[in-house]
Amino acid sequence: MIRSALLLALLASPQADGPTTDADGVVHHRLTTADQAKPVEVRILAPAGEARAYLYVLPVEKEGDSRYGDGLAEARRLKLHEKYGWVVVAPGFAELPWYADHPTDAKRRDETHLLKTVIPLVEKRHPMKTPVRLLLGFSKSGWGAFSLILRNPELFRAAAAWDAPLMKEKPDQFGMDGAFVTQENFERYQVSRLLREKAETFRASKRLALRDHHRRAQALLEELKIPVEYQDGPALKHVWGSGWVEGSAAALDAMSR
Repeated sequence: MIRSALLLALLASPQADGPTTDADGVVHHRLTTADQAKPVEVRILAPAGEARAYLYVLPVEKEGDSRYGDGLAEARRLKLHEKYGWVVVAPGFAELPWYADHPTDAKRRDETHLLKTVIPLVEKRHPMKTPVRLLLGFSKSGWGAFSLILRNPELFRAAAAWDAPLMKEKPDQFGMDGAFVTQENFERYQVSRLLREKAETFRASKRLALRDHHRRAQALLEELKIPVEYQDGPALKHVWGSGWVEGSAAALDAMSR
């Protein structure tokens, strides 16, 4: 019985292939985990010197799609890992990520995959005495950045979102239905509801940054007396490389010190 239980535990635990390093210095890990329908990649770009924080660059698309560019490539172009001393991490997902756990499909648990597999992998390979975790995203992953920090305020220090549908009240657009499935499950991750629920926690210090026409979200934050680093515009193309990442990174750096 003990041997059988151990075997089941091993089969259920995440399995990581040996890492490879590409010509740009990005380390690639291929993971097989029960929370994703197929093996997915985690890419890591570390600074040459001592690291002081982890930046999770959250993808807008499932692994293999690149309509909106590549967040890690933009971070590398801007040299964010060296400028701020960040370990920059780009997790992959088998399906369109909304950073939620599917209510019935055990192989589409994106929040669990990030929290229970990706973060432990990264921090085992790049340990810090006092981990500081930052989240950066736009569109779907901007929603994900806010949802993740609001649901896990003890785990993440700060989050920045650009051009994201933060005030959605129903899972009726942008592939939300496939990720959340039900209104009940959606509400567990709903940013506007979580802001009200966690307002007291986020009043103590500035931990959220908003960029680009989030006027309704900004109004809610003001109503709740939650401090936020806010900038409305300028209008930019809805992609990683249109120029918004640099300012968002600076805001994250300021909020994490």
